[in-house]
Amino acid sequence: MMRLAHPGHLEDWRARLREEASSPARTIVVTAGTCGRASGAMELAEAVRAAIESRGLSGRIGLLITGCHGYCEWEPSLVVQPEGYFYGRLGPADAAEIVEKTGLQGRIVERLVYKEGPRSKAVTHLADLPFYRKQLRRLTEANLRLDPERIEDYVQQGGYGALAKAFFEMSAAGVIDEIKASGLRGRGGAGFPTGIKWQLGRDAAGRPKYVVCNADEGDPGAYMDRGLLEGNPHSVLEGMIIGAYAVGASEGYVYVRAEYPLAVANIRRAIERARELGLLGENILGSEVHFDVQVVQGAGAFVSGEETALIASIEGRRPHPRQRPPYPAESGLWGRPTTINNVETWASVVPIIDRGAGWFASVGTEKSKGTKIFSLVGRVRRTGLVEVPMGVSLRDIIDDIGGGALPGRTLKAVQTGGPSGGCLPAAGLGVAVDFEALARAGSIMGSGGLIAMDDRSCMVDVARFFLGFAAEESCGKCAPCRIGTRLMRGILDRIVAGLAVNSDLDRLEALAVTVQAASLCGLGRTSANPVLSTLRYFRDEYRAHVEDRVCPAGVCRALISLTIDPALCTGCGLCRKICPVDAIAGRPKTVHAIDPALCIKCGACVEACPPGIRAVRSGPVQAERKAPGRGRRRS
Repeated sequence: MMRLAHPGHLEDWRARLREEASSPARTIVVTAGTCGRASGAMELAEAVRAAIESRGLSGRIGLLITGCHGYCEWEPSLVVQPEGYFYGRLGPADAAEIVEKTGLQGRIVERLVYKEGPRSKAVTHLADLPFYRKQLRRLTEANLRLDPERIEDYVQQGGYGALAKAFFEMSAAGVIDEIKASGLRGRGGAGFPTGIKWQLGRDAAGRPKYVVCNADEGDPGAYMDRGLLEGNPHSVLEGMIIGAYAVGASEGYVYVRAEYPLAVANIRRAIERARELGLLGENILGSEVHFDVQVVQGAGAFVSGEETALIASIEGRRPHPRQRPPYPAESGLWGRPTTINNVETWASVVPIIDRGAGWFASVGTEKSKGTKIFSLVGRVRRTGLVEVPMGVSLRDIIDDIGGGALPGRTLKAVQTGGPSGGCLPAAGLGVAVDFEALARAGSIMGSGGLIAMDDRSCMVDVARFFLGFAAEESCGKCAPCRIGTRLMRGILDRIVAGLAVNSDLDRLEALAVTVQAASLCGLGRTSANPVLSTLRYFRDEYRAHVEDRVCPAGVCRALISLTIDPALCTGCGLCRKICPVDAIAGRPKTVHAIDPALCIKCGACVEACPPGIRAVRSGPVQAERKAPGRGRRRS
């Protein structure tokens, strides 16, 4: 097995890889992250391979299977290079025609061209897709160009060049200075300056020292770290090695969720190949640096993402957070100095060393530099992984990249920062993507989850959902979080059930402030954010639930009834066919009706009713049912 014992060996190998690389006229690039595979990407890739081989085109058309390109909603998809033709939502049956017409002849397959709607203009090239036009994909762009299972692909494109530069052209202190100058802040949520954290780790006494990659991505709807680990694991690993050199660490850990099997497999394979080539272990690349990495799989607890809980988990203990200080940089794993950054932060290190701090800081705001990856999900037209410069507004992301609200709907709010984040109203989406600006607005950057909600979302129910998640995931170590989140959840349960009184709102707010101030760790302290932000921006909805016993969005089952407007119903029967409890009766082309005694208020009939008709209505429960209790319930 070849070992790289000198930076010259690395460059020689890189040059050979480039010379030996086959040069087919075109390469069909199939996106195959977890999202793509769930949609059939591997079946598509095998069909493309079979079509190429059956026609004897192996030397003329290449096949590259990569990680996710970001536009998860259009999986499975592929790109034909070098032109950059894009086809999405494909099936194996489409492979042969793509190989024949586009791969061999360079022609477009018109029926597979991207269109957002039947009357929309066709878009043929990936770079012209509305989803990508406003993005700046500094970290995620490489996912399109390499097979994550092949270190050769990474090295051929310049991989491990930053490591060689750091080891042989820069001192450890110089590396830290470069990270400081870049303005890089931790992408795990807190936004602590990375260079200062590294300096603390380097200055700390004690041996051995450790570096840790926090890949425990537990936020509902978030998958930024997974996308990087699956698509470009060597970029994360190279960043960790450079960080280890800077702080003087000899051992490292990647703490990754067990629920990410593809990410676990790819980072393990990356570590093995780097170790075989002398890029990990003793005397890396012929230097005096010794460093190696292990993978530890998390057990799925949300609190494991908190760094002191993560440390306890790696040590084999229950993942409970502890009081700080001392901070992990001074006393972490087994009481030794430990530098912890998340996946995106480690991946950002490589381009900073390779291209310089000035290049990294050339985009962003005064205090928030570089780009940030978000997972955009929820009720917008386009969803997926988004990478944008810091400082763009949330509206830029939601409207320009995400395409805005779904047809016929109105955007209501966006939650940033996962279950510990806040819900910002649609009118406030001019706020910049910036650590301080989001905090002033009542939310957080978090690790990068973005959930869009429209007029069908009840903000009280949204707060109840996220608080319920926090209550279930609380490790229970401190009383404010353990008891406070459950008390708040109880109040929210009463509100959505129509059983709350006005004083409950004051009590809810007071509890949220107490939990925020008194919890032990960051997860407990931020757990109240969904409650406080919805009380701040959507208090009228709370009052409607409490004072009028009405859910304006028609979500809270105890406060709604479903009816069919006889003046609008055409008798199409779609609502009757989808009703899971046979609560809807009616003959074809006659007005239908809902039996309130049988209806479970699931809302399936509302969704099934064609948008042009909308005869099924979700409204408040009948006044005669509410009136007797209103006076007694009010405080």
